[in-house]
Amino acid sequence: MKTILVFGAGKSATVLIDYLKTTVSEKNWKLIVADANAEQASLKLGNAPNTEAIEINVTDADERRILIESADLVISLLPPFLHIHVLKDCVAIGRNLLNASYVDDAIKNLEAEIRSKELLFLCEMGLDPGIDHMSAMQLFDEIRTKGGSITSFKSHCGGLVAPESDDNPWHYKISWNPRNIVMAGNAGAAYKENDQLVQKTYNEVFENCKEIVVDELPAFAWYPNRDSLSYIPLYGLENTTTFIRTTLRYADFCKGWDVVVDLDLTNEQDHLLVSKCKTYSEWLSAKLQQIEGRELSLRMYLELYVKEADHDIILEQFAFLALESNELLPAAAKCSADILQSKVEQKLVLQPQDKDMIVMLHEIDYVLDGTTSSIKSSLVVKGEDNLRTAMAKTVGLPLGIAAKLILEEKIKLKGLHIPTRKEIYEPVLEELKQHGIIFQEIRS
Repeated sequence: MKTILVFGAGKSATVLIDYLKTTVSEKNWKLIVADANAEQASLKLGNAPNTEAIEINVTDADERRILIESADLVISLLPPFLHIHVLKDCVAIGRNLLNASYVDDAIKNLEAEIRSKELLFLCEMGLDPGIDHMSAMQLFDEIRTKGGSITSFKSHCGGLVAPESDDNPWHYKISWNPRNIVMAGNAGAAYKENDQLVQKTYNEVFENCKEIVVDELPAFAWYPNRDSLSYIPLYGLENTTTFIRTTLRYADFCKGWDVVVDLDLTNEQDHLLVSKCKTYSEWLSAKLQQIEGRELSLRMYLELYVKEADHDIILEQFAFLALESNELLPAAAKCSADILQSKVEQKLVLQPQDKDMIVMLHEIDYVLDGTTSSIKSSLVVKGEDNLRTAMAKTVGLPLGIAAKLILEEKIKLKGLHIPTRKEIYEPVLEELKQHGIIFQEIRS
């Protein structure tokens, strides 16, 4: 009996676990879900046959290894600082691994050993990264097969709140890891635009975000996503004049978050400043004082540094998060990022009846037989409720489908990969269509 081991039963795991429950029942395989909260894992498994929920302290090396040794394939949905322990164990023990996380230096350092042991580590196998890679590569390969040359590529993706559930001034609700939301953009960004390399610092990422329209939805703003340049050789697009990967938000979100970043409200190192503050109001005042070394109100700051047309919405956003209240700071908060995260989790929560929404758009320009053409390929997926979210669906299903294909030996690759190979993207995208994950194209 083949065994799939999943580490993590959080927000993004719901649909993955449902898919794997069905798969192991049909194939007579076994599914183990390991989480720090055994009750959470048990609730997601229900009474499904061939499944087991296990409570684990993932930092306990012996517990981890015993579980990994019992599995044929491992899927990790853990945060990066815990995830690396699982990766190293999978290499040492000799188990194939799937995750939805970016390939970082820690994973790259394992690449030679992964290859020498003839293992498959398939990373970036979620939504973004994941479905974005697969859907883009399918289009690139089609264009190249016809003899075309790609000149420009812009890829946009965002986890958003559906318009019918949009009822706060941030136009945003949490559908994935809240810490990642708070720290988004903190590494800055690098991309290529009109043959120029563009570098953005964290303080520049959310400034003057450009807007786009997808289908009949409200306008979105985009900000550049991390280091786009590293994907140019992986996609084989060294000759493109423009290459940008972005994150989508509703426009007002970017206006407000630019102020959040400028005020240093996501700092993870300001322990001393935070230790001197008792209330949210004291904390925000201390942050405002850092701007010019004197006392400033939020309104004064906006008058000095933000265009007047945006003042009202930003004041409304800060009021919605109650960042000027006399409420006591969370006892566990050690830095500004902790404080902000506590309010984001409290105020921007998906209610049981709320729907989230995934929007992805690829904009491709190419030359074929001397003629310039373009493709706009878009994906819109809405969740069912606050548990079966569009985020959980689009992150979980690619992982589940790939796990099945690997154990069926329909994907036979070895080494460290992201899903840019036809052997991966073709069957995965085909099955995703059966689950309503279908791209719409406009060609001109």
